[in-house]
Amino acid sequence: MARLSKLSRSVKGSVVHVTGAASGMGRATAILFADEGAKVAVTDRDQEKAEAVAKEINDAGGTAKAWALDVCDAERIIEVTNSIGAEFGGLDILVNNAGLGVFVKLDSEKYEERWQFGMDVLINSVQRLVRASLPMLRKAENGRIINIASTEGLGATENAGPYTAAKHAVVGFTKSLAVDLGREGITANCVCPGPIKTPLTDFITDEHKVTFAKRRVAVRRYGDPEEVAHATFNFALPSASFMTGVIMPVDGGLWIRNA
Repeated sequence: MARLSKLSRSVKGSVVHVTGAASGMGRATAILFADEGAKVAVTDRDQEKAEAVAKEINDAGGTAKAWALDVCDAERIIEVTNSIGAEFGGLDILVNNAGLGVFVKLDSEKYEERWQFGMDVLINSVQRLVRASLPMLRKAENGRIINIASTEGLGATENAGPYTAAKHAVVGFTKSLAVDLGREGITANCVCPGPIKTPLTDFITDEHKVTFAKRRVAVRRYGDPEEVAHATFNFALPSASFMTGVIMPVDGGLWIRNA
């Protein structure tokens, strides 16, 4: 039977760069894109783990290559981005996933230091990666930028000032990108994960996770990294061409639950 719909839901042959792809949501995202036929640039500060993810993808019949990338290194961002373009012939999709938790009390002597570090990892890296990737994204048929923020970009948690501020900045920068690049056909969207089972939440005991989920999350559980990956993937589709500047919580209903 002939298809009636006209827009494609395939990323086969597209080139995607996923930062922080050695574990958690980044790894799940890299694997999902590879399973759907994309060529995946796996980058992470931990080169050994990044190479393990790339090998996992290649061994399963996909296409991936790993690069070591500390997103605080502005020069390295340019170097790796150019290398990805040379390796794969361009770049269609940028997923800014790299991150970490930055929690510190307001009156701590280390507050300024942690603030600067948090901003460098969580927002300065995002604008640097976007700007380095822009020449290739402009040449792409369906240029896509997906920034991974957090529900901290929509609210706030105690003693998380640098992290919360940076994630709000990611949300704001995504909106700005959508306005600046819309006329060029490049979309920019933001995923805001809530409580997800990743290395960032390993320090929380299973008992506390269950208690928190029952109290705050509508679906009464923590999310899986692949559930976030699928939300990210949907923004990357050619058929998502009229979705830009969207801020999407993927939080099991945490954001909307009052009690």
